[in-house]
Parts: sequence; C-alpha cells; structure tokens
Amino acid sequence: MVAHRPADLVITEVRLTPVLVADPPLLNTQGVHQPYTPRLIIELVTAGGATGLGETYGDAEYLALARPLATALIGRKVTDLNALAALVDPALAAPALAGPGLADPVAGAAGTAGPDGVDAAGLRGVRTADKLRRSVRSGFEVACLDAWGHTTGLPVHALLGGAVRDRVPYGAYLFYRWERHPDGLGEPDDWGAALDPAGIVAQARRFADRYGFTSFKLKGGVFPPDREAAAIRALAAAFPGRPLRLDPNGAWSVRTALQVADELADVLAYLEDPVSGTEAMARVAAGTTVPLATNMCVTTFEELPEAIARHAVRIVLSDHHYWGGLHATRELAALCRTFGLGLAMHSNTHLGISLAAMTHVAATVPDLDHACDTHYPWQTEDVLTERLAFRDGHLDVGDAPGLGVALDRDRLAALHQRWLTDDGTYRNRDDAAAMRRVHPDWTTPPVPRW
Repeated sequence: MVAHRPADLVITEVRLTPVLVADPPLLNTQGVHQPYTPRLIIELVTAGGATGLGETYGDAEYLALARPLATALIGRKVTDLNALAALVDPALAAPALAGPGLADPVAGAAGTAGPDGVDAAGLRGVRTADKLRRSVRSGFEVACLDAWGHTTGLPVHALLGGAVRDRVPYGAYLFYRWERHPDGLGEPDDWGAALDPAGIVAQARRFADRYGFTSFKLKGGVFPPDREAAAIRALAAAFPGRPLRLDPNGAWSVRTALQVADELADVLAYLEDPVSGTEAMARVAAGTTVPLATNMCVTTFEELPEAIARHAVRIVLSDHHYWGGLHATRELAALCRTFGLGLAMHSNTHLGISLAAMTHVAATVPDLDHACDTHYPWQTEDVLTERLAFRDGHLDVGDAPGLGVALDRDRLAALHQRWLTDDGTYRNRDDAAAMRRVHPDWTTPPVPRW
C-alpha cells in the first residue's frame, strides 16, 4: 500500500478539455454519425500530486454543467463521492467562471444547459436536466476514483469492492455504414461500405478475426425490417450458435416488432428497444418469448418501477454515463438481480478512458449476463498513450493503480485544437444534420417508422 496523508486526496486543480474525435459514417434511424463527435476529458489533480481522468459527452449542454461543478470540487477530497450529487445543483447557480486552480479551455465557448424535455441529438432519448447532471457527474466520479486509486496504489475495481472476474467480455457492434463521409470530410478508414446482409457478415468476420468477438449486435432502424431480419439470418448462418442481437432504436410499431420477433425467435439472444416507450415495450413483451432489452425506456432509477411492474423488459443495458457513475451502476446491478432482470452494458461513441471505467465496474458485477457493447473498435483516435487491446473478445481487468491508463498530452492537444478551430458544426452531435449533407430534405423520422 502506498503511504499517503488525508491531505493528499484534496483536489487542487481541475482541467476540462473538450475534444473532437473522428467518427465513421455509421448509420442509424436518425441519420448518420458526423465526421467528428464531441467528448469531454476531465483531469483532477490532488495535493499529493495524483491525477485522475474522466470522460463524458462533450456537447454544449454537458460543458455548461461541467464548468461550475469543476469549480465547486476545488478543495474537496476525491473520496467524497457521495457529495457529488449534492454539489451539482448549487454549482449550477454559481457563475460559470474559472476559479482558483481551474484550468478551463471551455470558458466562453460552451452553450447553456438544456431544459427538461429537450430532444437529444443522436440516440440518447429525451435529455432531461437530471439526465444531463448524471452524465456530467459520472465523468467526475470516474476521475475521482482514478485519482484515489493512484494515491493509494489500488485499481478502481478494488475501490468498488473488488473484481469478481479478471476478464470482461465484449461483443461486436455492427453498423450499416457508408464507405466514407461525403465531400471528403472526416478521417479515412479501410472498412468499406456495409449496406446489405453480405456487407454486415463481412464486417462481423473482420470483428471476429481481429478482436475475437463471439457475439454480435446489429444497429437497426435504418432499413425496412425485412432487410434487417435478413441480415440477422445471414449472421446466424455465418456464425451458428453465436449470440445475436438487434437494436432498431424504437423505430418499429408494436405489430412490426412482434412480426420480426416471431421470425427471428430461434436466433436472437435479445431484441433491444424495438419500439419506443415502456407502454409499447410491455405490449411487445406480452406477445413474444424473445427477451426484450432496453437502453431507452429505462435509463434512470425513476423509470425502473413501471418497467418492472409492466414486465416491459427482461434485460437492462447499463451505462455509467447515463446512470450517474460506477457506484450507481452497481446499485442498478443489485436492483436487476433483486427483480430478476438480466444485465448488459450499453455503449456510445467513447474513448479509452470511458472503456477502462466500464471494464472496472463490469469486473465487480456478479451477474453480467451478456457481453458488453463497445464502439471502441470503430474509433481510430484516442487520448491514451496506449490503446486498450481486446484479446479473445475480452479486456483484461488488471491491477494497475486507478484506471490503469495514461494520458497522451500530445494527442489530447491535437484533438482539442480540432475542437477550437471548429466553427460549431460538430460541437453538438446531430446525426440528422450529418444526413442532410447527402439528403438535403432529410428530417428525423417520426416513430414508429415502420
């Protein structure tokens, strides 16, 4: 154990660095990923010289919440995790100005916090003020845990109570995609287009060969359901017996969802959010034996009781960004275990800091019923000195202090410079706007779409 004094745990400096990270042209029901996506990198520095890293969404609303919270943390200990939630509301009332010890490249650039009920860009459902707070709080909690681990010499999973597995399973996240972004925008890759069953199978084979993934999830809601069902059938033929999942992001009607569930009942491990809302999910669940999973109708603790009472879902996809951090993720896991719900883990476009945090908390959850989602193989850029490496479809947990990752300041500076020079086009994720570069009349389709 590393010797330290209590004063060593006091936060003396907070650095907030928004970045723009290259993102491939992945398709979804709302549109297509933009060439660059915003993320926020959080660094906490303690009096003992330890630095903790956190990561969360980097859209303007998140930045506006992060700045006053960062100021409020100066002088507090990284161990005061239970105080984070209480700090958020008072912090929002404080002037959004850099305080002592706060290095803030965001000053004057962030937007204002969105009101309750603001429709989120991308696929995050309805982004309420409370959900925004939890997403921002999660990044700071991870940074506190990382700094605490570096101070004590303990890995984050030990600070959460200890690992119950030394490897965490991940699955291939398959997308319909274009070969490249329009107008030569973004960063090139060699994946090629995937717009039909053959393209999806080829993508899956590459994921399996390169990373060892043995389960596969297709992001649906892009093409008519019969075309997406054909892709699942093609995957089942190419990878017999492997767990398959389909996620239309709420784009279907109850009738369509029941038809597809019946057609694919023999090959689907679960069907994720085929329809929008708990009421519609309950109607589908009552008419099929295929397990329904969600990361849309249940993303907060307040949404759990109705879903449980109505038997609307059998699997909850946790996400420490949505739920408010790693401790909240463990609380969710306990509730799922209590009420007989399965547990999996959701992913959005993220860097290695979030993937490391996800791996540490997944290592501590006894009942991890399915391989975790991850976008990480799609990301060609990172802010770490070394990318996290999948081995046989897993990430090793490890016992290095904190998250076990190190920041590459040159890479961070380069991605932040991209953010600084952006004219505002990419500082907020907007998949519909990206689609309009190709289809000028495109609007976000209403649901149900089919």
